[in-house]
Amino acid sequence: MKITHDDVRHVARLCRLELSGPELELFTHQLDAIVAYVTQLEQLDAPLDGSEAPDSETELTCPDREDEEAPSLDRELLLSQAPAHDGEHFLVPRIIE
Repeated sequence: MKITHDDVRHVARLCRLELSGPELELFTHQLDAIVAYVTQLEQLDAPLDGSEAPDSETELTCPDREDEEAPSLDRELLLSQAPAHDGEHFLVPRIIE
């Protein structure tokens, strides 16, 4: 399917876009390239019809690591950067009544 200037104008009108001459030319070329690529992808499905998907031999796992104790962030430094705090906790405005 070949994309024409009229096709792009129609889509632009539906999107309420005004395209200049160079934009119309550019988008026509780009959309035509996209449709041509999708057509190629559709042709790839044909040989795969009826065949089984290969079994995955790779099991995904998360690497384990030991927990390590590390120093905490400095509470006074963090609270000094907060807009509101009570010396121990961040204070945030109530949003639910």
